[in-house]
Amino acid sequence: MTHIIDSTTLGALIRSERKRQKVSQVELAALAGVGVRFLRELENGKESCQLGLAISVLTTLGIALSAETREH
Repeated sequence: MTHIIDSTTLGALIRSERKRQKVSQVELAALAGVGVRFLRELENGKESCQLGLAISVLTTLGIALSAETREH
């Protein structure tokens, strides 16, 4: 399990999974309904990316988000 602690970690996860699936940025952008520029920025960890579009990319790659609460 990968713990996503910041936008850089999220971008690295997306890039890694995209490459593992042998999908180009252009192909993934089209499948996810996002622009290629957005996908590049997302993979590079840009912090101001739109969450809804990021979730679309994750869903297209088959990556599910889950939350775990910690007791303090």
